[in-house]
Amino acid sequence: MPPAAPPVAPTAPAAAPVRGRFAPSPTGPLHFGSLVAAFGSWLCARSAGGEWRIRVEDVDRSREVPGAAQAQLRSLAALGLDHDGPVEWQSRRGDLYAAALQKLLDAGLAFECHCSRADVAATGGIHRTCRPGARRPDPAMRLRVPDGCREVFDDAVHGHVAQDIAREVGDFVLRRADGYWAYQLAVVVDDADQGITGVVRGADLLDSTPRQLLLQRALGLPRPRYLHLPLVLDGDGRKLSKSRASLPVDDTDPLPALRMAWVALGQDPRVLPAQAALPALLDAAVRGFDPRRIPRGPLPATALHNAAATQGA
Repeated sequence: MPPAAPPVAPTAPAAAPVRGRFAPSPTGPLHFGSLVAAFGSWLCARSAGGEWRIRVEDVDRSREVPGAAQAQLRSLAALGLDHDGPVEWQSRRGDLYAAALQKLLDAGLAFECHCSRADVAATGGIHRTCRPGARRPDPAMRLRVPDGCREVFDDAVHGHVAQDIAREVGDFVLRRADGYWAYQLAVVVDDADQGITGVVRGADLLDSTPRQLLLQRALGLPRPRYLHLPLVLDGDGRKLSKSRASLPVDDTDPLPALRMAWVALGQDPRVLPAQAALPALLDAAVRGFDPRRIPRGPLPATALHNAAATQGA
């Protein structure tokens, strides 16, 4: 008899390709705080040899500034932050959100809420039970959060994070009473649909992550990795998007803004050549990026500006 063939070793499943994203809201031009988030997520994806997607979070049309989304996309292109695949628009993805909501309703995990804002405010903004007999023609839809519900995760910058969702947040909104889809549901559905493996965004969304983890489990969706970047603050300690200091990034001269964002991300200024065209600077940034250097922040914009100006001189 011929000798038996050697056993074939099982093939390990291929790792999912690295895929990051930037998801701006079209409420104004690209300001420096948004650039830090965009540059940080772009660098995390590109330095790992991965893809980088753009998704416009225009699900709340009441806050949208006409023309802002296209202006932001032009600025990103002028800054050299190229993206893969088509730009996605949340306003065109309502069917996906509706299907996810129906799945939660069918499982008894979501419910109609007829409480008014005043009702919820009376309980400190944390919804645990509806006011008896309350009825309204436009109820919100909420996720049912059981007592004692906790979520924990490890953030690449902030380390171990834990939240008692029932006590600190309560039953949270999936679709608002005005018919707009809530951010928490939309972002979870979008990240899963687009195959996002790493969510890199500002630290102002750190406490939203446990709610998103809970939704991912309820919908049977994969969990991406999370990295929350430091916020950039104005002289009064306010986030730039809430500040009068949130001036548009000058995309006609991208190098100073990119150097300043590099400093905000805690990176070694010496990595970037003092005199370089945009492609060479971005190539050096990708090769020299070290996510372990990202600070927890927050960061004052004035100090960053001075440091970047000194480095680029």
